Amino acid sequence: MSNFEIIRLLADGRFYSGEELGRTLGISRSAVWKQVQGLAACGVDIFSVRGKGYRLAQPIELLDSACMLAAMPAGSRRMLHKLETHLSLPSTNQYLMDYRSQVRMPVACLAEHQSQGRGRRGRRWVSPFGGNLYLSLLWPLGEDIAAVGGISLVVAVALMETLQELGVSDVGIKWPNDILWRGCKLAGILLELAGESSGGMRCIIGIGMNIRMPDNATGGIDQEWADLETVLARPVNRNQLAAVLLHHLLAALDRFKQQGLSDVLPQWRSHDICAGQRVIIQAGSQAIEGRAQGVDESGALLLLADDGQVRRFHSGEVSLRTANRRPADV
Repeated sequence: MSNFEIIRLLADGRFYSGEELGRTLGISRSAVWKQVQGLAACGVDIFSVRGKGYRLAQPIELLDSACMLAAMPAGSRRMLHKLETHLSLPSTNQYLMDYRSQVRMPVACLAEHQSQGRGRRGRRWVSPFGGNLYLSLLWPLGEDIAAVGGISLVVAVALMETLQELGVSDVGIKWPNDILWRGCKLAGILLELAGESSGGMRCIIGIGMNIRMPDNATGGIDQEWADLETVLARPVNRNQLAAVLLHHLLAALDRFKQQGLSDVLPQWRSHDICAGQRVIIQAGSQAIEGRAQGVDESGALLLLADDGQVRRFHSGEVSLRTANRRPADV
């Protein structure tokens, strides 16, 4: 039994005795204590009070596939082959990378916790339990591998549409994969390919969004960050948020499939926080400085380098930081 199964009982924020938890789960009180310690090690804040038992520091709204599907428009629901939620996974992206079923429709996967969450270029994505959103979408490509070049822009625009619907302002896109609020990272995107180049290729779209980041989980974050509940100064319903995000994501990807980037580029450019700014492009061991000129029709970054040449960079090749930011912000 997963340590996280006990969360289903504690989610309402009430006290439960060790005896009561053990009886319900069919385990001993000492096994209950060990599970609680394991949860604490994963960043779950649990109170233990003699004579009362255990309870969470605050109730948790667990992710629920049925709730998400009910909140999505019928057209978006019909686009999905499956929507899965898990208490814990090593990585939602890796779970879909390993997905064995040959599907022709998108599959969505969310987890309350990731033990090996990752961002771009091998970086770790801090993934404490039950406060944030870790969502991956398997998007079938067939043989159209060239489409991957624009998908990161499409996903970023869908994220912006979602945040605007929630009432978030002062937010923008840092090419190619970061959503920043007042310069602090609110969400990130990771794209990976799976399948065979001869056909059946799939793009795995990973999205991590900070919603309610617990204080005890922030030590592993090496850049300025923000979370949605602090930005909005109110609680956020994660199931409702996931439903809105999936709707915008599926709709945007479907438009992209039919129309390419023509509909996306004007929106993306309106949110581009790097255009006109001095930036540093890290391409392998080479650092290239210049002024960002937005993106071209394929979604590649245009850089007016200090040597006077305009250079193009694709997202898989490089990382970017503004010239006045410290290296941890790449």
